Amino acid sequence: MTASGAARPSHRGERLADAVDARLPVYDGGGKLLRKAFPDHWSFLLGELALYSLLVLVLTGVWLTLFFKPEMREVVYDGPYAPLRGVRMSQAFDSTLHISFDVRGGLLIRQLHHWAALVFVSAIGLHLLRIFFTGAFRRPRELNWVIGVTLLMLALAEGFAGYSLPDDLLSGTGLRIAEGIMLSIPVVGTYIAFFVFGSQYPGHDVIPRLYSLHVLLLPGALIALVTLHLILVFHLKHTQWRGPGRSNANSVGKPLYPQFTASSAGLSLTVFGVLAVLSGVAQINPVWVYGPYRPDQVSTGSQPDWYVGFLEGSLRLVPPWETTVAGHTLMWNVLLPAVVLPALLFAVLYAYPFVEQRLTGEWLTEQHLCDRPRERPVRTGLGAAGITFYGVLLLAGGNDVLAATFRISVNTLTWTLRIALIVGPVLAFVITRALCHALLEAERERLVEGEETGEVRQSVAGGYESGHRPVTDFRPGAPRAPLTPVDRHPGPRTGTPDQEHPGPARRSR
Repeated sequence: MTASGAARPSHRGERLADAVDARLPVYDGGGKLLRKAFPDHWSFLLGELALYSLLVLVLTGVWLTLFFKPEMREVVYDGPYAPLRGVRMSQAFDSTLHISFDVRGGLLIRQLHHWAALVFVSAIGLHLLRIFFTGAFRRPRELNWVIGVTLLMLALAEGFAGYSLPDDLLSGTGLRIAEGIMLSIPVVGTYIAFFVFGSQYPGHDVIPRLYSLHVLLLPGALIALVTLHLILVFHLKHTQWRGPGRSNANSVGKPLYPQFTASSAGLSLTVFGVLAVLSGVAQINPVWVYGPYRPDQVSTGSQPDWYVGFLEGSLRLVPPWETTVAGHTLMWNVLLPAVVLPALLFAVLYAYPFVEQRLTGEWLTEQHLCDRPRERPVRTGLGAAGITFYGVLLLAGGNDVLAATFRISVNTLTWTLRIALIVGPVLAFVITRALCHALLEAERERLVEGEETGEVRQSVAGGYESGHRPVTDFRPGAPRAPLTPVDRHPGPRTGTPDQEHPGPARRSR
């Protein structure tokens, strides 16, 4: 009786599963999904940092919308912050002060939102760098690269929109610069600026319009693209480091459930905890110090958030070039650094996977094994050059602060950075490529000769030689002995392994 009674529910469960799967493949599909392998290397967690930061942004953003008033109607402040009592300000700035000083936990949530935004953009940038340097953008993942670059662009726009909403003196200065960038666009610039601001600057419509972008359109686009990105991640096989038992035909790692789920949940709690601690102990964006925005005032030493600092730097480095054509003035000193340069940067990012694969011939086959940066000297050199270019622009965005801190001339520093912007990326490319070749040569020598033991022996002939032992410690993706022809002779064009000597450890062609 007990045995038959115990068997009956199991039987009914199997019939239920069969009935459900006949209409909707939940059990079979779910089983495959739960068995999907995820790499366990730390570099693959950067995308998850961005995902969990976005989750914090959404949760804190929903809370902030309950108290923020996106209006530019002028009011007189009579809140608890004494230095600003009796000062005229917009409703947006007044509600920001109300959140910071009157709402219980309001300042903590505001700072949590801001810190999460910085981590979100940083994680996307680092994740894209990991994809770039390891070649994980190659077929069949080009679409995911395009989605990632688009996410970065939308994150920059979303951050700037949210940064401008409090209508404080610092963010208002940024909006003033944004208006100048719009006006620099030939022919249509004035129309664009009038459409954005609703009237002559500053108008009364820009904060409500930015609010709609910040809480509706841009988050919707971000969430939609993140969802599509995750669908493609699950659909496509994960890239992985080369090693024993790993090839283009398989994927080795932790299954989604329970190992990867547990580690990912722990990472999410860590992200939440670190952001909460930062929000409680590290002050950020104290708008009450800046005061409300006034068009006739600009803060000394004002700096934007780091992710748009390169635009500020590019504006400061370009000389005051202007051209008058048929009564129209072309402001090259604004148009080139703030419109043309960002457009070219994103165009290069979008096109790079397709250009590289075309040059190397890798667009014909799928690539599931990650490259180590040293194995692609040209690609790594280009990445180092791009990072150097961005770093110089970021430094230039604070040239006044740097000049005051180190007591040097602003003009001298500006000209130094102008020269560095041209020479620095070239030097970074040459040095990085040489280092990659040197690292590869040292690695080959280590594999062939073995590791030094620290012992020195004297031969019968009177000479001395150091003792060696076989290499047993390998980093992810590092080659093993014996070396293949590919490991010995990288190709000359972009660091691609020689097409004439394809090694089975590298990739299948």
